[in-house]
Amino acid sequence: MSAPTFNSKLCAVCKGRKLLCGRPTCPILERFRVARTVEQRLNKRHLFGSSPPSLFVGEYGYPKVRIGPLVPPIEGDTSHLDSPLKWENKGIRDILYYRSLLVMGETKADIHVRKSGRILGEVQELAMSVKPVDSEILLKRKPVLKVLPSEFAPPIGPKAELLDFELTENPKIPRKTDYVVSDELKAEKAIMRLYNWGFDEYYIIRLLSAGLLGIDKRLVPTRWSITAVQDTIGKNLRHEILHYPEINDYEVYFYRFLGNRYAVLLMPQPYAFELLEVWLKGSLFGAKEPSVIHDYEDFRGRKEYVKETAGAYHAARLSVLEALRARRRQARAVVFREVTPEYYAPVGVWQIRLGVKKAMGNLIGRFGTLNEALEVIERRLEHPFDRWLTRSYVLGHLSKQRTLDQWIRGIKPEFRRVDDVLHPSER
Repeated sequence: MSAPTFNSKLCAVCKGRKLLCGRPTCPILERFRVARTVEQRLNKRHLFGSSPPSLFVGEYGYPKVRIGPLVPPIEGDTSHLDSPLKWENKGIRDILYYRSLLVMGETKADIHVRKSGRILGEVQELAMSVKPVDSEILLKRKPVLKVLPSEFAPPIGPKAELLDFELTENPKIPRKTDYVVSDELKAEKAIMRLYNWGFDEYYIIRLLSAGLLGIDKRLVPTRWSITAVQDTIGKNLRHEILHYPEINDYEVYFYRFLGNRYAVLLMPQPYAFELLEVWLKGSLFGAKEPSVIHDYEDFRGRKEYVKETAGAYHAARLSVLEALRARRRQARAVVFREVTPEYYAPVGVWQIRLGVKKAMGNLIGRFGTLNEALEVIERRLEHPFDRWLTRSYVLGHLSKQRTLDQWIRGIKPEFRRVDDVLHPSER
């Protein structure tokens, strides 16, 4: 079991000065530093600014949920405050600062949009915009700044109960968005139509959360929307790449991002995907004896929800599938995610999506044998490599007739059917 995020006894002795937890910075003090930089700008009930645009839908209390627009006390181009695509060269502290500027005015709403009133209508118009929108919010009290990090969605900044919300300019809504929202399309078809038209997936996530997609339109908690959109796109891409020929060599990709190491192994075999993940000692959820968690699928996909790696699985898989689709090839893929102490505050699965995407653009080499490829990956990871391999279904159970030791020595078995790479309990 992972260690708790904070150890009260250790923190009391350290007080953020000695970094006894092994992290490069104290996550508790970091939040106070961020708070001090913005508190004067947020110390009021009435706010006017340009929403990136952005909104958040909570899951607590479902089917009665908390929903609200996110508005900063800044006018102009604020798109960078809520655009993971623009964060590839930013640090964790930058992201915490961006999110701390976005004030959420939250209100309760029924998930069935037909039961909601004017404020939800304004929020939905905000969601459809592709440009920042000048907005005005009135809060019941001054917003409280906590900046709560999340392993799923980007961190949520200050918030307070919403009394009123109004757009003070017309949002820029694409005609294609109007068409999809007003048409009687199932959510999956709407998602794929927007994706294939080139819309940013985070834009699609926003539309789904705001209750704008599907036939029976309803609000969807942001965390669920992220997984739903990435899973839906991933499933459709998987069906597509199954018609493509396999790659010819073993390929290794690698990238470091926000304190995470991402290594991707592609094998010249029919499609399968596995995510292996370990939080090293000293990392946010790391234990004294870190263990590898994983989830995987073969060409048939998954029949049940991801058990161990949750939203990280869909984010990593989508980046790999997009890279294969661009090449019009299929492969058996294993993603290694190693989380180091440098990742001192979770900032959402977008960093996994982007980290693996950047890795897929950084080819380390092509190899004739699996052994050569594994040796290259081993040199780039810190966790004992045999623990990665023994936890992997794809690498640890490639054939009932072959042992892991034989694989490490470079002995390559014949592949005759998909069952050869499945763990007995998964057949």
